[in-house]
Amino acid sequence: MAPRTPMVLGLVLLAAVGVAAFHFWSVRPQTVSAPEPVADEAAAPVLPPDPLRSGVPDPVSRPSAGEPPVGSGQIVVDVSGKVRRPGVRRLPAGSRVADALDAAGGVRTGTDMTGLNRARVLMDGEQVVVGLPQGPPVSGAAAGGVRAGVGASGGPGPSAPLSLNTATAEQLETLPGVGPVLAQHMIDYRTENNGFRSVDELRQVNGIGDRRFADLQPLVRP
Repeated sequence: MAPRTPMVLGLVLLAAVGVAAFHFWSVRPQTVSAPEPVADEAAAPVLPPDPLRSGVPDPVSRPSAGEPPVGSGQIVVDVSGKVRRPGVRRLPAGSRVADALDAAGGVRTGTDMTGLNRARVLMDGEQVVVGLPQGPPVSGAAAGGVRAGVGASGGPGPSAPLSLNTATAEQLETLPGVGPVLAQHMIDYRTENNGFRSVDELRQVNGIGDRRFADLQPLVRP
């Protein structure tokens, strides 16, 4: 044998042993750990409760049936009396008496505002009368809406004699037996004679006889 043959054989044998050892090491059994369980809360996405199915109360408040949503729509009110621009005004729903007065140009200087609740919420079709005495109580159909004058707090109160010198045609028509024509005759007489100086002057108005005067006398004043 050549002197290098044993050396070569030894290297080959050493390489074979190394390969066998690596193969044995790579195929050895290994311990496998089980995966950790995932919590149900993390696995399932969190969904908001359905108030229609779960019975949980709805956090968002909703208007009841027949009630308009807050802040939506408009109301129509009639502002008359001692304001700068009387007339029919359209206001947002939820407006108050003070808003109606502002829409009518404000109250005239010197008007007595005692008893007028300017913070009251208005209703659709309401009449706001400023600085004029209240006429005799009439039904809602005859009045054509709700009146809110000086001294009114939203409810019925004691009636006061109607002033012949400051009443509007609509207020005069609330008197018994007074229609649009007779109310206009009373206003014409007031204009031509610089007002009524006494209730007895009603006898001089065209269309008012003794019987009608007797009905009107306790309900009016100059």
